[in-house]
Amino acid sequence: MTPKEFYIENFKIFQHKLNGESKTVLNEIRKKAFNKFSSLEFPTNKNEDWKYTDTAPVLKHNFLPLEKADTAGISGDEIKKHLFKNIESHLLVFIDGFLSPQLSSLYTLPKGVFIGSLNDLSKSNPAVIEQHLNKISDQETAFSALNGSYAMDGLAVIIPEGTILERPVQVLFLNGGSSENLLSVPRNLIIAGKNSNLKLIMSYKGYAGKNYLSNIVTEIFAGENSVLDICKVQDENENSYHIEKLQAIQKSGSVLNHYNISFGGSIVRNDINSVLDGEKIETHYYGLYLATGNQHMDNHTFVDHAKPDCMSNELYKGILDGNSRGVFNGKIIVRKDAQKTNAYQQNKTILLSKNATIDTKPQLEIFADDVKCSHGATVGHLDETSEFYIRSRGVPQELAKSMLIRAFASDVIENLKIEELKEQINHLIFEHLHKIEI
Repeated sequence: MTPKEFYIENFKIFQHKLNGESKTVLNEIRKKAFNKFSSLEFPTNKNEDWKYTDTAPVLKHNFLPLEKADTAGISGDEIKKHLFKNIESHLLVFIDGFLSPQLSSLYTLPKGVFIGSLNDLSKSNPAVIEQHLNKISDQETAFSALNGSYAMDGLAVIIPEGTILERPVQVLFLNGGSSENLLSVPRNLIIAGKNSNLKLIMSYKGYAGKNYLSNIVTEIFAGENSVLDICKVQDENENSYHIEKLQAIQKSGSVLNHYNISFGGSIVRNDINSVLDGEKIETHYYGLYLATGNQHMDNHTFVDHAKPDCMSNELYKGILDGNSRGVFNGKIIVRKDAQKTNAYQQNKTILLSKNATIDTKPQLEIFADDVKCSHGATVGHLDETSEFYIRSRGVPQELAKSMLIRAFASDVIENLKIEELKEQINHLIFEHLHKIEI
């Protein structure tokens, strides 16, 4: 039985177990997504957008979808191990893709703000679900359609017009604590109204268990003059797989700062896309991916300048060790009417071993004439001249290497808007590299 046949056959069993959930607006969306999934094939190296990433290791497993989560045995102390410390934040915890209210905690929210479960939102305000879900992101691959077919829950954030959420929202997605190979399919919806402000930390972590697949779709709507800071930190089990498609639509004057930090997983694929659907929009993508052993990390970004007088800035950096492989494919398109566009993209990679490899493919398509655009990529090892200079001051070799690694990563880390995150992410860098921390 092929993976596609497995998921098609299992869908009937899955639907039968839903009982009362089968009549919700979310289930109607699931059934439409399943019809789309049935017509699609999983991508292979023959697909241009997947030519550097072999999905065969992912597809050799049949990952079991869940209709509910099992949170038994997961304590608050276990959760604390996976949280970023010293951040006064609203907290949501998802176990295998389902919100755990008993492990979550929210401060008093401003009027009209919703932070919680997509499933709960679909029951309390189905009109919002019908208006936005699947309207922002298309299901152009079997992976995104698979998410739509089986997603029962996910993060939902609704920030109404003129609301500034003072505290950040910290969201923990914890996966893998089962004796089965699980399919975790959170469906995330983030809506920021006109003149609103939101800071969001999204952490994906793994704990004891078998192989699992985190297959995520995140849809973001940024209203006029809204400001969104979204930091994703992916640090899952080495035997796990992680695939996410993030699609954002930005309206005039909005600012989206997206930080994508990747550490864990056997195969990781991030598709991050923004449509700049208005004037005077800013889009900033910052990425740092660190791979060791046989890890494979693939980052695809796409910034669509659809309207004039907007700016995008993109900086992705990779640190690769062992036999790991990195992929970066960054595409910028400037539409015919998008005059006075400023678009910049840079990918830089350091190879810490002779066996680490990187495939980098910056793309720039310009159909307007009054623009300022640039893109580039660099690949190399730690600068031997700088290392020699540091060591000549009496610094041991390993410490000198750590200093250069920190300096390399700092361009990304220092742009984080939440100060308490900077040193904690720096700690994760050296922890994963098994290097001396500075």
